[in-house]
Amino acid sequence: MSAPIVFIDGDQGTTGLQIHERLRNRTDITLFTLAASERKDARRRAETINACDIAILCLPDAAAREAVDAIVNPAVRVIDASSAHRTQPGWTYGFPEMTQGQAERIASAHRVTNPGCYPTGAIGLLRPLLQAGLIPGNYPIAIHAVSGYSGRGRAGVKEHEGKDAVNAPSFQVYGLGLAHKHTPEIQTHAGLAQRPIFVPAYGAFRQGIVLTVPLELRLLAPDVDGATLHACLARHYADAAHVHVLPPHEAGVLTHLDPQALNGTNDMRLSVFPNMEHGHVLLSAVFDNLGKGASGAAVQNLNLMLTQQ
Repeated sequence: MSAPIVFIDGDQGTTGLQIHERLRNRTDITLFTLAASERKDARRRAETINACDIAILCLPDAAAREAVDAIVNPAVRVIDASSAHRTQPGWTYGFPEMTQGQAERIASAHRVTNPGCYPTGAIGLLRPLLQAGLIPGNYPIAIHAVSGYSGRGRAGVKEHEGKDAVNAPSFQVYGLGLAHKHTPEIQTHAGLAQRPIFVPAYGAFRQGIVLTVPLELRLLAPDVDGATLHACLARHYADAAHVHVLPPHEAGVLTHLDPQALNGTNDMRLSVFPNMEHGHVLLSAVFDNLGKGASGAAVQNLNLMLTQQ
């Protein structure tokens, strides 16, 4: 039996390059990409995507929709790394640890939408707590996240690593209109009844994310505290290979969070920081925006899908 053909469409961007790097030495698949002269040839792209077993789309949203529309071979399976299909019916959300049975759903799916980088952290923290009823669905959630500049794609890399890098900003908060495209994805897959406030930022480091969610205990049930929240997350991810919950005694001695701590991995570290004197709890997620937040997640989903190929 021949090795499954995996086609990366858009392998020149930050996500596609990292996926290619993670897959290029694999012997259990046949990896295929288009030559530079063929990338804008719609007919050639359509021929290629219909001849593969699994296509990984690393394209802008509009181009990803066009690529999916070009598929006429019912056997072709898709992992879309864009945000085009993350809240669309008929697509399986590619966060295997999100809820019980999600990994199995991904393994058998024909259409998988890779999570966004920021939503991976936000949903990873919030979904188990909402499912358990520890946070009400109508809680006024506020999320702040700082990503490495590669989160902007090639434009961010060029700004910080190109000839004018000396003028690149050291830190910038953006999304001030509170309309970031990841917000509906977070609301949908975290299970929130109302839209959260999401404020993202970029730092002057290439990759990595720290995402935080502050909570007011007075707005939760009387028996919910930091220990309760931590125990829920620890139970949910007890058997997860790539999502880890920091034990309270380790979180208690931390004085800062390093967004680059898990770079180069497909891991995500969740932590709970309670301040019982003031009735506050801070939830945090640290991970690589090009790992668990993009390329690593795509490869994890690919591995699951290959078990059913």
